[in-house]
Amino acid sequence: MTVRRDFREPARHRPDLVFGRDEPVAAARDQLTSGGSVLLHGPAGIGKSTVLRALAAEYAGAARTVLRCSATESESHLPFLALADLLGLVLEEVSGHLPAAQRTALESALTGRGESTLQRDGLALRLAVLSALRALAAKGPVLIVADDLQWLDPASAELLGFAARRLGGTPVQLLCAVRTEGQEYDRHLRASPPDTVAIRLGPLSRAQVATLLDHRGHRLPRSTVREIHRTSGGNPLFALELGRALAENPTPPRPGEPLPVPTSLRALVLSRLDLLSVEARRTLLVASAGARPTPALLLAAGRDNAEAECAQAAELGLLATDLDGPSGPAIRFAHPLISAALYAEAPAHERRAAHAALSTAAGDPIERARHLALATTGTDPEVAARLAGAATQARDRGAPLVAAHLGLLAGRHTPAGTAPGPDEHRLQAAEDAITAGEVDLAGDIAREVLTRATVPADRVRAWIIVIDTAGHTMTEVDSVFPQALADAGDDPRLLALVHYQLAWRGLILQGDFTEAREAAAHAAELAARGGDRRTELLSLAFQAQTETLMGHPDAPATIKRALKQPQDPAVACHHNGAGSARFRWLVMGDQLAQARATVTALLREVRRRGSVESEVHFLRGLAETELRSGHCGRALDLAREGLRLARDSGIGQTASAMLTSLAESSGGDVDRGLVLAREAVDQAEEDGDQMYLSRALGALGYAQLVAGDPAGTVRSLRRVRELEDGLGITDPARGRWQGDLAEALVRIGEPDEAQNVIDVSREHALRLGRESVLAVLDRSEALVRAAHGDQEAAVAQLTAAQDRLTKLGYGLEEARAAFSLAALHARRPGADAPGAGRGPTTSYEEATRLFRRCRALPWLRRVDEAASAPEPRPAAAPATLDGLEGLAPTERQVAALVMEGATNREIAARLFISVKTVEATLTRVYRKLGIRSRVDIVRLAAGRRAK
Repeated sequence: MTVRRDFREPARHRPDLVFGRDEPVAAARDQLTSGGSVLLHGPAGIGKSTVLRALAAEYAGAARTVLRCSATESESHLPFLALADLLGLVLEEVSGHLPAAQRTALESALTGRGESTLQRDGLALRLAVLSALRALAAKGPVLIVADDLQWLDPASAELLGFAARRLGGTPVQLLCAVRTEGQEYDRHLRASPPDTVAIRLGPLSRAQVATLLDHRGHRLPRSTVREIHRTSGGNPLFALELGRALAENPTPPRPGEPLPVPTSLRALVLSRLDLLSVEARRTLLVASAGARPTPALLLAAGRDNAEAECAQAAELGLLATDLDGPSGPAIRFAHPLISAALYAEAPAHERRAAHAALSTAAGDPIERARHLALATTGTDPEVAARLAGAATQARDRGAPLVAAHLGLLAGRHTPAGTAPGPDEHRLQAAEDAITAGEVDLAGDIAREVLTRATVPADRVRAWIIVIDTAGHTMTEVDSVFPQALADAGDDPRLLALVHYQLAWRGLILQGDFTEAREAAAHAAELAARGGDRRTELLSLAFQAQTETLMGHPDAPATIKRALKQPQDPAVACHHNGAGSARFRWLVMGDQLAQARATVTALLREVRRRGSVESEVHFLRGLAETELRSGHCGRALDLAREGLRLARDSGIGQTASAMLTSLAESSGGDVDRGLVLAREAVDQAEEDGDQMYLSRALGALGYAQLVAGDPAGTVRSLRRVRELEDGLGITDPARGRWQGDLAEALVRIGEPDEAQNVIDVSREHALRLGRESVLAVLDRSEALVRAAHGDQEAAVAQLTAAQDRLTKLGYGLEEARAAFSLAALHARRPGADAPGAGRGPTTSYEEATRLFRRCRALPWLRRVDEAASAPEPRPAAAPATLDGLEGLAPTERQVAALVMEGATNREIAARLFISVKTVEATLTRVYRKLGIRSRVDIVRLAAGRRAK
């Protein structure tokens, strides 16, 4: 596939804007840093030149000489042209270092003033290029940057390859890019230095394509981005061209139609189409219109010579026949863009003819209905009815996005004045789009309906869709509520819909659990009066969840009401339904096995239904259950899966980032946990989401505790305490942050405040019977007792707390208790002495065993640091400058940089160590100097200046 020069990225975007290439770029950096060479390869438009330019800009400063060439197809017939680009500007510098014969041959080749050829001066030219590069390398490192190696003129390619194979031991590196299909890079690798690493650039993910399009200013709905990704095959050049065409096209494609392909890309991918017969092109058009074309389908659609015509297209590289498809032989285009371009190129009447043929040939009734709609112009009640029926079938099959597209087509073909009307079909399509996670598409549909709808039921339904698409960013739609109430009038069914959303508003925007509970109860009453069982069930479930979080005594009774028959199947597995409320009650009540079984069944059902938002929600729920159970690796996998889906769909991103932060800090990378927690905090604050702000701050506090920053933990969790007091949340099992706050307070020397946190939380936990919370509070209280010098009582309380957590199945909390117990034993004088009379003690080895069982990697690192730390010095006397002399050399360097005001990252960069090493070193410095924080080190600096 040939990419013309005018398809290259605009110059203003060329420097180092690399998207979605972290792994290959990191591999290239490692190779270049070690002195090796890199060969980037991949298909046309995949971004090789962009990565090449970024790496060249990054590493050019380390080289004394940078030689560049960028070949083009139109110039590939000119001998020695690439060699002239590389060596032309340094010819004078190197010519004096070459023997006469080599110098004459090289000057003749580069200047064109002689008659040098490879046949005539082959050996002299080869040796001249090698000698020239060695001469440059003798003065300093050389970096050769060569793009589009496939277009190098044969003479230059031969000479460069000869030299490259013999440059071992010289500071000459090659950074090259070549266009390949599949893995066809061996020939170019053989012409590279022996230490060259070949790095393939593959397609971008959907999220990476979305980021690329956003950066270029193409703000498109997620459903459109998904189609761009599919059509482009993840190729960034193709994706950008498709995005540009859509942004410039005021008329979007009809539902079910391929994307419009700009003329530039059509010419790019259809250059071989002219070699086909007219009939073969028509056969390929029918294949491009079909969802899953097969030879049998093409024959049924009237393409009698389909087999031979497809074989001809395959020889030209347009088709790839898949003989092992799940339903027998299938026809697959060599690239999705070929199919889209072929369809876009065809006249409208030929497209309709292709769809008309497929409307009778397709075996699936949903496909037949779709093709019938695309073959029909204008309104047709019979076509609309078939489309509505097909949408129902798609919904039942768990394909809500297909149902949404069919619903839009049904609305397009429904005549005005019929029942159901066009807007009813469109609103159902919008609701299906929400189920599929396509909230942008749903919002666009609802707003378009509101521009003309006059029926109150349609208007209220559209307003509710607009509110639903806002998710937790309700500040953006706050002005909608008065309009929705006005349209609802005094109809209890319509009012119930609005008041249910008002309950969410009270919780998310105002953080008022009492108001949210009352609004939900009122919505349930209105829905019951209006005979709307679905809204009644949702409202009761919301009321139950609110009461559960509040610690309200009516919560169990409300859950029973929400679970009473008759049930609505769609609500039963909804993320805001009674099943979800029961799961939350179970997990907060320490019934982890039942909670896991409940949420697993819910997740299975919503996946069957294709409900993306519910899937995101229940992935979080299952991850949380596994985390509580101490299965940190499993929890991390689930949390990451949920976060990817949340970001891909734009649904539940704050909550998913929060939960993934907890999982990362427990079983993955605590630095990543900190980043995700701060992301969740920032997003919740931006959205005005009081409910998730406290959860996000709780995750941040926990990550800070694991990272060894107790002062940061105290700052974050004090805010959580204030927020939850204001929200009226009294159940400590909701966020389970109380034990972390108490532990951090002890670490920074505030045991009295820690005891207050424990006492207040214990009162609520006793009232609600939260056994695991009580055990964690006992663990924290033992640390308070140890801080007051009561070691014996502390050990006894910790031992009892660990036993209770073991019985309850809280593996990670059990391991943390063992860790605290080992630390207490390590600090007790004579604890390990024979005959101490204390019986068996819990060692760091026991904590290691338990954390390893949980796969709690960050906690294992904490244990390793504690076990290898030297005995702490007595810290009765305040630290002095003389104390610095007792530090190890690295510790003194770190302390000195802290005195200068350097951050941990700056210290790591200055000393060429990791941030984690800096943090561990500072912990040892604090212990040796008898201080608590870097602030005390700064005070030492101030004392030094005063003297």
